[in-house]
Amino acid sequence: MADKKLNKKNIEAAYDAESITVLEGLEPVRKRPGMYIGSTSSTGLHHLIWEVVDNGIDEAMAGHATQIAVTLLANGLVEVADNGRGIPVGMHKVTKVSALETVLTKLHAGGKFGGGGYKVSGGLHGVGVSVVNALSEYLKAEVRREGKVWLQEYERGQPLKKVKPIGNSKTTGTIITFKPDAQIFETLEFNWGAILDRLRQQTYLTKGITIKVADRREKHRAKNYKFYFEGGIKAYVKSLNRSNQVKNETIFYVDKEINDSRVEVALQYNDGFNETTLAFANNIINPDGGAHVVGFRTALTRTINSYARSQNLIKEKDENLTGEDVREGLTAIISVKLTNPQFEGQTKGKLGNTEIKTYVEQIFGDSFTAFLQENPRQAEAIVAKCFLSAQARIAARTARASILRKGALEGMTLPGKLADCSSRKPEESELYIVEGDSAGGSAKQGRDRKFQAILPLRGKILNVERARLDKMLANNEIKNLVIALGANIDDQFDLGKLRYHRIVIMTDADVDGAHIRTLLLTLFYRHFNALVTNGNLYIAQPPLYQIKKGVTAKYAYSDEEKNKIIKEFSGGDSAGSAQAEVVELDASEEETATEEEKTQAKAKASVRINIQRYKGLGEMNPEQLWETTMNPETRVMKQVNVDDAALANETFEMLMGADVAPRKHFIQTHARKVENLDI
Repeated sequence: MADKKLNKKNIEAAYDAESITVLEGLEPVRKRPGMYIGSTSSTGLHHLIWEVVDNGIDEAMAGHATQIAVTLLANGLVEVADNGRGIPVGMHKVTKVSALETVLTKLHAGGKFGGGGYKVSGGLHGVGVSVVNALSEYLKAEVRREGKVWLQEYERGQPLKKVKPIGNSKTTGTIITFKPDAQIFETLEFNWGAILDRLRQQTYLTKGITIKVADRREKHRAKNYKFYFEGGIKAYVKSLNRSNQVKNETIFYVDKEINDSRVEVALQYNDGFNETTLAFANNIINPDGGAHVVGFRTALTRTINSYARSQNLIKEKDENLTGEDVREGLTAIISVKLTNPQFEGQTKGKLGNTEIKTYVEQIFGDSFTAFLQENPRQAEAIVAKCFLSAQARIAARTARASILRKGALEGMTLPGKLADCSSRKPEESELYIVEGDSAGGSAKQGRDRKFQAILPLRGKILNVERARLDKMLANNEIKNLVIALGANIDDQFDLGKLRYHRIVIMTDADVDGAHIRTLLLTLFYRHFNALVTNGNLYIAQPPLYQIKKGVTAKYAYSDEEKNKIIKEFSGGDSAGSAQAEVVELDASEEETATEEEKTQAKAKASVRINIQRYKGLGEMNPEQLWETTMNPETRVMKQVNVDDAALANETFEMLMGADVAPRKHFIQTHARKVENLDI
């Protein structure tokens, strides 16, 4: 006790003025990068590109730029160029250094805080490019303006030399080349698909802009893309709906200004069951919505109900359509431009300007009312779609209540196939969803019964992309999963009632396994989204191979790892040697070998390397499955994290939707990249 008091006294004594640390310049960014870019994961890494591109987009919205080029270079470098006015390079009267150096080294310094440089921009810029500089191992700024080319280089936010001219130029613009800092980021690998999707999106949102994208990385095939869309967000809506049968052929569109703000909305209904609403403020995507989304949804619900009542499409005795009803099958883009956007958080996830709610509600409400009146057939199709959604909602509610009521009456009787764990503490309990009875049998025998539960699935579950909730709940596999989780489904889902805090999808490492995994991910994304966002969902990583030499066995989770182990067992020769014969076997071959073959194998065991390819979890014995995949001390699992809901939504609809053409194109494009295909 005396020691504790002494320690406390020493700590208190040490806390004085000298204990206060003042971080200068860009130090706060390097100390707490998550405050500025959200995270140091892949999401934060890509955010560096978005911040630099946003500056070029702002130039385009101001009428000074028509082209942006993004190039992934060798050695982890990224180059972003625009043909705007170029960042000013003259001496800044406050900082006493070049304006270029000021923008790149001072937080909250830039041309978007006043002075008339920009009418609208993506928010508190000047933070953006300086943060990119702070989080880059190396950055080079090349500016073309005033008839010259100006250059300055940085290392981890610190200028190496002063800004200097290096040549003449007849053009204007800015080129930022940077290399993300390996000391900051968890990964330095850029996702080509994510970059294409984001830049394609920006092209839709910015009229008159051309964006070029190129991949020049080592060990990557050289690629070039160019985006230009005449139709703007109308073309964007059409693109998002390309895999669906639409209800209104004519895409609704409005673009109006009000009180120095601009509201642009496009929408179209399809025969699907999911809503795709993307919101932007000054071309910055707001995944968490904001005031403009609230205004849009309020006006949408009110307008459709008002029109339906006026046309007697909804009877007096019927209830009004809910917001959920009118948004089923909706594809909408909301894009607002305003002079002083107020975002919640540095990553601009949610727009906070309260006045924009009124503007969107007024402009969209009036224009959509006129659209419905001018297009009666399409209006009737929209209302019929919404009314059908209401009927399905009531049916789903009844079905859901029936399931839960049955469970309650039976004392929450769990599915017969569920091998539950003994623990009743959700925080330590795990549920493994496995493919088939064979894998389920191995998992049940190999698990730790205290905290690991096993739920085998029979075949492929229902494709929930094309099924209503009432049909889903009639499916035994899905119904069993809902009851096992114990937390309800959809809008009634309650994380507080979840029986297992770790849900693990464990499927075979083949094409069928990947298909089942995709179906399950679709199910969880659509109807248990809180599990994904809260980080409760995982994917198990079973090994692909067992490599054995003598009594020594190792497991490989990839072909690269397999080759490395073979090289190790072969004494440095990855192809094997005279002292190490490499033999590849299926698991079934080892089980059916004759006694003579087994005797011969033992004789050669000291020199032969046996490679066993696991085509399914059922080929592993319980001990192997525990050792490689289920033991918390040795297993490898991937946590499911949906970083970009819009991208995930588009991918799910393409791969799981009713339209064959996009899926066929995807398969043909990626066919040569398929691995672990069992025929």
